[in-house]
Amino acid sequence: MKKLLRKGKKLFVVNQFFPPDFAPTGQLINELVSHLGDNGTPIKVFTGLPAYAFNDVSALPLEIHNNVVIRRTRATQVSIHNIRGKAFHGFLFTVRAILHLLRNLKKDDILLLTTAPPFLPFIGYLLHLTKGSNYVCLIYDLYPDVAEKLGVLSSENWIIKLWNRLNELTWQKAKKVIVLSSSMKQQILKKQPKLGHKISVISNWSDPNWIVPIAKKDNWFAQKYNLTEKFTILYSGNMGRCHDIQTILNTARLLRGYSVQFVFIGGGPKYRSSENLVQTYGLDNCLFLPYQNKEILPYSLTACDLTLVSVEEGMGGIVAPSKFYSLLATGRPIAVICDQQCYLNELVAKTQCGVTFKNKNSQGLADFILQISSNPDLAKSMGEAGRNYLISQCTLDIIAQQYATALNIGEEFQQSQAQIQVATLP
Repeated sequence: MKKLLRKGKKLFVVNQFFPPDFAPTGQLINELVSHLGDNGTPIKVFTGLPAYAFNDVSALPLEIHNNVVIRRTRATQVSIHNIRGKAFHGFLFTVRAILHLLRNLKKDDILLLTTAPPFLPFIGYLLHLTKGSNYVCLIYDLYPDVAEKLGVLSSENWIIKLWNRLNELTWQKAKKVIVLSSSMKQQILKKQPKLGHKISVISNWSDPNWIVPIAKKDNWFAQKYNLTEKFTILYSGNMGRCHDIQTILNTARLLRGYSVQFVFIGGGPKYRSSENLVQTYGLDNCLFLPYQNKEILPYSLTACDLTLVSVEEGMGGIVAPSKFYSLLATGRPIAVICDQQCYLNELVAKTQCGVTFKNKNSQGLADFILQISSNPDLAKSMGEAGRNYLISQCTLDIIAQQYATALNIGEEFQQSQAQIQVATLP
């Protein structure tokens, strides 16, 4: 392993999920480290064996790809499909990560810690105290705010108070704090106004060469599930506690009898309950499908006429749906359900990719669906605008450079890219 990693500055990444797991954070981390590794940055990844969306999947404890060394620790047999099981998984992974880093992290390494699990960044503070380690926090979801908004814990609970205090200490000692949206940055600054110079807003990304617009009539996935005739509205991804599914289901009720079809692909805590509600409502315009393998996504995401993103009320500043950027690549318009404070309002207006609706505004969403279903030119212009924005602002090449700068490997990254370009010249 030592022979594979060149001398100098190394990036050490810790995230509980990693492919072949379905978890979006793992997919994003994989794409990021693969890109940085291909461009010359030596990287070590510590992660877990598949547990998020698989029942029976195996993965190697150790993998090596170019400059990326992936080490997986075993997962427990406890279900992660409830809060207690998920917390237990996260706690054990964090303990194993601490032990692994104490043995393997070098003082000159740059440690990137995500919020999967949510308390993982605390490791950085601990290692800074014990080993003088440098670390960067990558915040996908802002805790304990999420737990508080969901009513899992009260704001007066000692766990919430302790968590906020540990966040304060952890962020103060971090070299950088990376967040996914301007709303999330503002949420942190409300708590710690002096952290502004440390916070970098870096969006997620998608590959417009991997997900490309495919007409439904030419899409085998759409043909397989009989989606070619009716106007199809797609919700794809996790149906979790932070996602507003009820507004979508109420919209489906309003559009009963119209030539429209709602398709839900994914899983999560609200998946089964939503299926049950559809049966209770007696809806025949809703189709539920499980998570799809990554190689199917270019077809499943484009097997529709309109895509959906939803965030529960009050969650806009503390979570950031990664699916938004993949949906931009499809060339389909996007309807977003969120509150007025959510950063997605500004992003949709900037990209001109669709329309946003307040939570519970099922009638507004239903009216928009009927409008756009009868106006293909409007749908096409919104879809093209969103895809053009992605290509110009949010490809992995662009975002990886921003990460390289935030992680203080920007100069090495640029030098490596230049060397690769020279080496590939005819």
